[in-house]
Amino acid sequence: MKHLPVSPYAPFMNEIRVELDHGIHLHAEVGGNPDHPCVVLIMGLGVQLIDWPASFCQYLIDQGFYVVRFDNRDIGLSSKLSDVPVRQNILTLMIRFKLGIANTLSPSYTLEDMADDTANLMQKLNIEQYVVIGASMGGMIAQILAAKYPKNVQKLGLLFTSNNQAFLPAPGFQQLQMFFGKAKSNQKADIIEHRIKVSKIIGSPSCINETKLRKIAELAYDRCYAPDGVFRQLLAILCTGSLNIWDQKITQPTLVVHGQRDKLLPASHGKAVAKSIKNARFELILGMGHDIPEEYVPQLGALFAHHFKS
Repeated sequence: MKHLPVSPYAPFMNEIRVELDHGIHLHAEVGGNPDHPCVVLIMGLGVQLIDWPASFCQYLIDQGFYVVRFDNRDIGLSSKLSDVPVRQNILTLMIRFKLGIANTLSPSYTLEDMADDTANLMQKLNIEQYVVIGASMGGMIAQILAAKYPKNVQKLGLLFTSNNQAFLPAPGFQQLQMFFGKAKSNQKADIIEHRIKVSKIIGSPSCINETKLRKIAELAYDRCYAPDGVFRQLLAILCTGSLNIWDQKITQPTLVVHGQRDKLLPASHGKAVAKSIKNARFELILGMGHDIPEEYVPQLGALFAHHFKS
């Protein structure tokens, strides 16, 4: 993989576009020594690979890892599906989801499909074994990936995620409103303001920096704005349902990290994941919400690096 273009977002990483077996293309960035152990970073609902802070990637590289981060299908610079999602009653779907009642509609894809994407991406990159960090929805994908591909995933790291089992606490009121709110208009300025508002609602309270939030919001919009993809990803979560059946199959050493101030997925979600996976370890990060602020990069990086090396 020589002569790959340099990432405009992290100059120590390189860009690569990979065609999967089913024709979908995933846009990825790789960094570090390819002979070193590989860490795959899987991001969450509606956000792009750039939401993994460059400093977090650099930390892992400095710890001796080869880092792969990528845009999930339907987001960022990866392939977008052409079908127009049917606007379902999200509140009804979420209530059924929380009660453990299956949502029977047929989504464009499921979280299992997205886990298969990740496995196929790594196959195309000729990386047979790797460790994984999945954040939020990315952590849900990572649970399925570890359960389904135990020969490939050596260790598992999960960050502010859930296994979506029935009756886990719902998001806080403001965080729940986020799923139903939208920008004032389709104009760039309003869309950016909406993202900043959402980031403040779900983020770590003591680390809110509007200048940084605006910068990443503008960067994300300019890179790719794909609201239909976000909706299809949400349907994938709601229609996949509980991951307990997958958690029971996971045998790899697993570290579950969760923010104490996370009101989108309260810490009890992470604890439920750790309880469902045999011998998983749970770490609660005081003051952290549903984000990865620069202030927490050293602590998070050290936790995951130690887990993968031990």
